[in-house]
Amino acid sequence: MQHLVLLATGGTIATREAEGGRRVEVGAATLAEAAGSVFDLGDLDVRPRDLAGIPSFAATVPDVLRLADAVAEAAAEVEGVVLTHGTDTLEEVAFLLALTHSGPRPVVLTGAQRPFDDPAPDGPRNLAVALRWAASPEAVDTGVTVAFADEILPAVGVRKSHTLALHAFDAPGYGPVGHVDEAGLRRRGAPRPHPLLPAGTSELPRVDVFPQYLGADASALEHAVAGGARGVVVAGFGSGNTTPATTRACLRLLAQGVPVLVTSRTGAGPVVGLYAGAGADLAAAGAVFAGDLSPWQARLLLASALVAEGEPGAAARR
Repeated sequence: MQHLVLLATGGTIATREAEGGRRVEVGAATLAEAAGSVFDLGDLDVRPRDLAGIPSFAATVPDVLRLADAVAEAAAEVEGVVLTHGTDTLEEVAFLLALTHSGPRPVVLTGAQRPFDDPAPDGPRNLAVALRWAASPEAVDTGVTVAFADEILPAVGVRKSHTLALHAFDAPGYGPVGHVDEAGLRRRGAPRPHPLLPAGTSELPRVDVFPQYLGADASALEHAVAGGARGVVVAGFGSGNTTPATTRACLRLLAQGVPVLVTSRTGAGPVVGLYAGAGADLAAAGAVFAGDLSPWQARLLLASALVAEGEPGAAARR
């Protein structure tokens, strides 16, 4: 018999329609029961636990680090951990948990696009997929993954790609690492980062994200660093380009020892320093081009590298 802990943290999967908007009203035990009606989970032992739930759009980094502690505690007891979570920040939560989680036991996040009392809710099936995956030998040593719309996606690179559709998550450049459906379970390769954060970390240093857009200046970037940001992530044009003003500001920061990570605002594909006056100048000055990570995951990576006192460039290349 496989033993799993189900940690319920709220999110749309646990909401019902109410006057004034959806509200979290469904607990872990009810969610597990609903999932059991989708697939035959056999003799799987699911231990439901309710955590203090807040809307995912209101969560903070310390909230997620406390969640990481709860995950570590649960993983020490059983063969796998499943979390239900709101989708707004699920991609960031999954990545930060991946930077804290070590060991072979799988940790699987899932959620829903429709509330629990919808005539055709997607939450029960998503949770059933997550439980099946977490209980499978195929999930061992895959670290943190996301189960959504019958796909298993890696924490590294996962993005919410649609506001309302049931197929709400993708991992551009990586693709699903597995599928779970009526035909069974199928696994592919799974990227997994090296854990960076020591146990008990309660906060991360401030790292801000600065998107590029037509005519963007550098006033917000310079203000953020003056106000205490210890690193910056630029969501650049295309393959990692920046406006002239942003380029100049980043070059000044790099000269002062402030790390700069470069990502893309496009949504898919790697970044590379190609153009003089922009990405090429940043690369030559020591900016780190963060592969195909989203700006939001790159922010957490840089903040975690600063906590670990590692060299940010090496951390970003992991």
